[in-house]
Amino acid sequence: MENTSMTKNGQRDIFFRLMRYTKPHKKKILTAFLLLLVTTIGDVLGPIIIKVFIDDYLTPRIFPYGPLVALASAYICIQIGNVLISYFQLLKFQEIALMIIQQLRVEVFTKVQSLGMRYFDRTPAGSIVSRVTNDTEAIKDMFVSVMVSFIQGAFLLTGIFIAMFILNPVLALFCLAILPLIFYIMVLYRKYSSVFYQDMRERLSQLNAKLSESLQGMSIIQAFRQEKRLREEFGEINEKHYAAGLKNIKVDGLLLRPAIDLIYVAALIMVLSYFGVTSFSEPIEIGVLYAFVNYLDRFFEPVNQIMMRLSMFQQAIVASSRVFSLLDEEDICPSQSGVDESQSEIKDGQITFKDVSFSYDGQKEVLKNISFTANPGETVALVGHTGSGKSSIINLLMRFYEFSKGEILLDGKSIKSYPISELREKMGLVLQDPFLFYGTIEDNIKLHNENLTMENVMEAAKFVQANGFIEQLEDGYSSKVVERGATLSSGQRQLIAFARTIATEPKILILDEATANIDTETEELIQEALFKMRKGRTTIAIAHRLSTIQDADLILVLHKGEVVERGTHQELITQKGIYHKMFLLQNGLVEGVEEEVSKGIS
Repeated sequence: MENTSMTKNGQRDIFFRLMRYTKPHKKKILTAFLLLLVTTIGDVLGPIIIKVFIDDYLTPRIFPYGPLVALASAYICIQIGNVLISYFQLLKFQEIALMIIQQLRVEVFTKVQSLGMRYFDRTPAGSIVSRVTNDTEAIKDMFVSVMVSFIQGAFLLTGIFIAMFILNPVLALFCLAILPLIFYIMVLYRKYSSVFYQDMRERLSQLNAKLSESLQGMSIIQAFRQEKRLREEFGEINEKHYAAGLKNIKVDGLLLRPAIDLIYVAALIMVLSYFGVTSFSEPIEIGVLYAFVNYLDRFFEPVNQIMMRLSMFQQAIVASSRVFSLLDEEDICPSQSGVDESQSEIKDGQITFKDVSFSYDGQKEVLKNISFTANPGETVALVGHTGSGKSSIINLLMRFYEFSKGEILLDGKSIKSYPISELREKMGLVLQDPFLFYGTIEDNIKLHNENLTMENVMEAAKFVQANGFIEQLEDGYSSKVVERGATLSSGQRQLIAFARTIATEPKILILDEATANIDTETEELIQEALFKMRKGRTTIAIAHRLSTIQDADLILVLHKGEVVERGTHQELITQKGIYHKMFLLQNGLVEGVEEEVSKGIS
């Protein structure tokens, strides 16, 4: 399928869409245009004043003091005025450009936060970062440099042609004839460069993705001696980026400055030849000749600027197509329907799954007809082998993904009828690998929730037995947390995640292998806290260590997306099925069970 940014209509649509961002800044743009008009008039008047001096005073050798002083003063004032007005005009244009990019970046970042988990499953993080940073930066360069050059060039070219027609209409028509040739070069350049720039942007995105992956997995890379392989993969992508860049440089070298310089030389020869031929039949005015040569030079100066900026413009159009494709992404978070804000409060926390089926790719179902009920205050544990569907149940309950069949009810009402804010507020999630933000321990527990006080933070930390290690730190709750909490142990990070969840006092508690990364001593400390946390709260817990969920009110054993066993710990032990075999295996009570467990259901 052809990328729309590669077609003429696609590029035009992208450009007009970019221009819509200028609407809120109409007054500032009008002011900038007026200033630009004044500077253009000044640029056009300069050569005319010199022409008057040459033809009316220098050639006849007449030097009256008064008129010459007036002429010189006018010229100097125009030049000084142009410098001052140009400064404010450029400042105004760049201010507008930066405001537009600021708005666009906020829109892109907001869009990223609203996207569904499916999008992040199939899109590398580095590629998303590249669109939010590199691509918007390319758009900023277009607004700051390209648009100013294009607009200024258009004004100046118009003024120059008006002056040329005033001086000599015939010669002005000759000069006007070269415009189609310049326009053709621009079209030719856009046609070829768009392909190369698209390739370069994609390669840059891949470079960012590979770099992001390498940085996040550096410990694994070094531990398994993967440095050489990663270097080769990075080098291969970098080589393709270089090749695309080299192709574009060749196009730039041929169709930008050299081609325009060739046209300029041809135009200059045409002007000088015209004056040379006409000098045989009638006298020529030196001032007019000077003005025409000067205007010709000034004419090609903005053309050269436009052509040199055309590469930046093309990059910006390609970058814009990538940014807009992200803004137009339809794979957003699951939507809520039939929401009644006045009656959409989770009060009891009862959870009911009714024949729920789900697929990540729309083809292979990872959950098949899942049904169970977790009554208020009860704990439902999910156990099973890797890939059995445990985390998928939690993903659906948290509304990270949309399920295809069945119903999920909270307090007897569809989960889709509650506002997302209510779901997030009343559900507390603790993951196996908790994420900590850069900041302080207090910030990571509060997560900038204005309703939580320092007292709430300390109570939550004490509740989950985290206050012991926090208070031993040099700055206590004000201790700095580096990126992802790298300076804290996995157990300490998990305890902070527990405190973060408890501080919000959720109705529903979701534990995804919450004690998996905690050592035995720390686990013993928080088991009591977990027991207290579950009181009065509906709890859904995923566990590999069966010893942590033996007191659960209901245990669901999953296999290939289906519930194959259900009951309490004792009931499942009595059934002597998969759960019984897993229990024996984990406790080392029977040899040779591992193979039976791995087979699942025969």
